[in-house]
Amino acid sequence: MVCLMGWLVFVSIPLAGGGIGLSWDALNHQIYLGWTAQAPRFDRDFLAASYQSYQFPYLYWPVYKLAVSGWSGAWAGAALATLQVAIIPPVWMLARTCMPGRTVFDLVMRVLAVAMAFMTGVVLSMLDSTSNDLMAAMPLVWALALAMEPLNTARLDWLKPNRAVVLSGLLTGAAVAFKLSNGPLAIVVMPALWLLATGGGVKSRLLHAAAGGVATLVGFGLIYGYWGAQLWAHFGNPVYPFHDNSFAQFRALTGWRP
Repeated sequence: MVCLMGWLVFVSIPLAGGGIGLSWDALNHQIYLGWTAQAPRFDRDFLAASYQSYQFPYLYWPVYKLAVSGWSGAWAGAALATLQVAIIPPVWMLARTCMPGRTVFDLVMRVLAVAMAFMTGVVLSMLDSTSNDLMAAMPLVWALALAMEPLNTARLDWLKPNRAVVLSGLLTGAAVAFKLSNGPLAIVVMPALWLLATGGGVKSRLLHAAAGGVATLVGFGLIYGYWGAQLWAHFGNPVYPFHDNSFAQFRALTGWRP
């Protein structure tokens, strides 16, 4: 029911506005990156949208596809808003973990907590634009919810602390792959949650944190690997243009030219 109510609110914004706005980012690189996701353009363009041409492009594909398919702004906005509804369940999970009671009061407080999470100007402004920040944040919010799930006494039986940590780590890696700027938050916050929320002795907590770290690397590799391999082949740097000086030293030592 919360997801349904959230979906109605999300889609009402672009429908009521008659469309979604094209920001400078959309004109500069969002449509271009969706085009790149559809068919790589390394052999056709160079810095077509400056260095933003080499961001992870696949989250931009829905905007590009909707645009070239001739969808109206209102219905394209509704479609994008529908995709963004996937961020509501983990917020509900966090509210349920923090307010686990079964009274009507507890239920109302959880619903209000979810509503307040999405009533900020930053979130609402994304629902009438082509920004994909909410989609980039989804796996990290899911990772936070799963990391906190061991504290939920009413969690599903199969979601044991070790499984919750591994799933949380995989999604943390996916979040960093989606947007590298998620990295500092993932590195600082997630290990602390894995240590504090899983319970048990010191050894158990450390093992959980280590498992989460390994899962993060696996998740990052699975999601970012294909794009990183293309950047490596063309530029000799899987995170091009970042840290290119470091990779330049490696290229010089090996004599390899991309």
